[in-house]
Amino acid sequence: MSPRHALRRPPRGHWVLLSLIIAVVAVTLLFEGWTTHEVDAARTKEPCARPIPRGADTGRPVLRFSGSDVATAAMPPGTAALTFNGGPDPVWTPRLLDLLDEHGVRATFFLYGMEAARHPELVRRIRDEGHEIGSYTYTGGDLGAASRVRARMELGLTQTALAGAAGIHTRLLRLPHTTTADTLCGGEWPAARRAAGQGYLVVAADRESRKSAAGVVRQYSQTDLGFRAARSTLRDPGVTRFTTVSDGLGTTGSAYRAPVLEQIKGVGLMRAQELGRAFSRAMAWVLIAAGVLGALRLAMLVWFARVHVRRRGRWRPGSPRLREVTGPVTVLVPAHNEEAGITGTVCSLLASTGVDLQIVVVDDGSTDGTAQAVARLADPRVTLVRRPNTGKPGALNTGLAHARHDVVVMVDADTVLEPDAVRRLVQPLAHPAVGAVSGNTKVGNRGHLLGKWQHLEYVLGFNLDRRMFEVLECMPTVPGAIGAFRRDALLGVGGVSDDTLAEDTDLTMALWRAGWRVVYEESAVAWTEVPDTWSQLWRQRYRWCYGTLQSMWKHRRAVRELGTAGRFGRRGLSYLALFQVLLPLLAPVVDVFALYGVCFRDPGEAIVVWLAFLVVQMATAGYALWLDGERLRALWSLPLQMFVYRQMLYLVVLHSVMTALLGSRLTWHRMHRTGTADPYRTQEPPPGDRGLPLSGAVVGGAKGEPR
Repeated sequence: MSPRHALRRPPRGHWVLLSLIIAVVAVTLLFEGWTTHEVDAARTKEPCARPIPRGADTGRPVLRFSGSDVATAAMPPGTAALTFNGGPDPVWTPRLLDLLDEHGVRATFFLYGMEAARHPELVRRIRDEGHEIGSYTYTGGDLGAASRVRARMELGLTQTALAGAAGIHTRLLRLPHTTTADTLCGGEWPAARRAAGQGYLVVAADRESRKSAAGVVRQYSQTDLGFRAARSTLRDPGVTRFTTVSDGLGTTGSAYRAPVLEQIKGVGLMRAQELGRAFSRAMAWVLIAAGVLGALRLAMLVWFARVHVRRRGRWRPGSPRLREVTGPVTVLVPAHNEEAGITGTVCSLLASTGVDLQIVVVDDGSTDGTAQAVARLADPRVTLVRRPNTGKPGALNTGLAHARHDVVVMVDADTVLEPDAVRRLVQPLAHPAVGAVSGNTKVGNRGHLLGKWQHLEYVLGFNLDRRMFEVLECMPTVPGAIGAFRRDALLGVGGVSDDTLAEDTDLTMALWRAGWRVVYEESAVAWTEVPDTWSQLWRQRYRWCYGTLQSMWKHRRAVRELGTAGRFGRRGLSYLALFQVLLPLLAPVVDVFALYGVCFRDPGEAIVVWLAFLVVQMATAGYALWLDGERLRALWSLPLQMFVYRQMLYLVVLHSVMTALLGSRLTWHRMHRTGTADPYRTQEPPPGDRGLPLSGAVVGGAKGEPR
């Protein structure tokens, strides 16, 4: 895809899709967390502050409410109603059912709604074998401590789950954390009355001291302990009849067929809960994998940086058979509306030491005073070429056509170089296998917080990466801000291609595939102006990321090639795909899941893990700053960067990938320059030089421009 033809704006509809996906993930995890790992006050019963009304404190376990009145009931003499709380449990519920079937006994099962949705086959077995089903709320929360909205959800979702699992609703309710009727004290009593207003019959249990021969409601859990206690009761000679609660009271219809719509809702609830569990398990593994990969990446960066330091002279003069590069150098400076910074860039180049320069400034259809600013410098080493605007690749190719020397340095028009940067940059080209060299780009305008964050990113995320890439022989990008090339290597790959929006990455990958090596020269320092607003940063990184995706796709066949190209493809492209595409794509979901862990799992564990990762990040960043000769005081902004800045970068990757998948075209986004990184900006040109034509300048398009 050529930027010249990228006329359509990327669609905004995928933001709606992305927001919907994140919202669904958040709601799914929230529901899963509430039903599975909830730790709020409703999970434990508060001590009673007041007893139940005297009229209900008769010792009988079944309560019927009628307005302000309450009536109690019990099992007839010699009758025992066996009731089981919780579950259905995949281990103990089938054993209990087998035990009851062995004795020909029917019982009442008070089920959790969430477990009924999880094990619908057990709910159907309970129903089909003639047992009675009641509600034990959805999560087992204390309804006395829960809000009215929460209490309605606990009861309503349980009915929905039963409808989806077995096609029934129930009128029986047992409040969690209660045993005998007098434990319905405090907040449980009004909760029981409200439930009765919804049509429920509230069932407690008799005291253990009450003899079975007198008629009892026994309460057991669906566990090993409950199984053994029920088996003992079934052998009680004082019981002449075992039955369900409703049958013992002489009533019918405690369970009834749920409406079809409720059954459909129930099936949806079960699927949602199943999806939530599956997603929770999957994300737990993804979170572990992401953490391991993140830690592994940091360890790799530090390790390979140390290796890079030990191998510092491998591609440089001083090594056997390598001589210092002393020949003249052509510097190409493409410029489009760069009036604010072009003077500083050219002046810093003119101040270069130890090397003879031909500086070719290509004014790519500027509408401001870029050309005039260059012309005012009036230096014979500077050639100004003016041409209609066709984009940066075309401007670089135009400059390449005017290059007179074998070594070519490309510099952005907002870059200010150290005096010895060019001389140091070209030295690795002494090795005949090296076709390109990446310089060390530093942030010039780091006075504000956004600039500090980008400064850390450049040192830790770019320059430390480049050390590793050089050792692994898979450098994916020679940055447009500062890079050196062999002229014949550039011509051999057809110059700078305009197939992607990241022409520097595309060019670097093409050089690898042509058999050239690309290295990093950390001592060649250039200062660049980075975006100082969020909108400019977004546009810049969006173009970088999208262009990188285009370049990766264009050069994807390198993974199957041999030699230098194959090493680059299998190492470099794999690294980019894993750490710069896949992990950022998962990052928002992982962040949501991490928040889920803080809210619903062990917050202490989640915080400790995060702090441990932060310490590792700080140590790695400190090492990177030390290697680059930077002050460590910039580390104070790193924790804030992890919360804010990186989230924006993750969204940039998401946006770029979705744009690429939708086949949309992206326009070239140009950053607004202010010249804040330009130390020459305030200098006035010599008198009489204002607006003078530059000696040797070429006005208009250059002939013979390579395409």
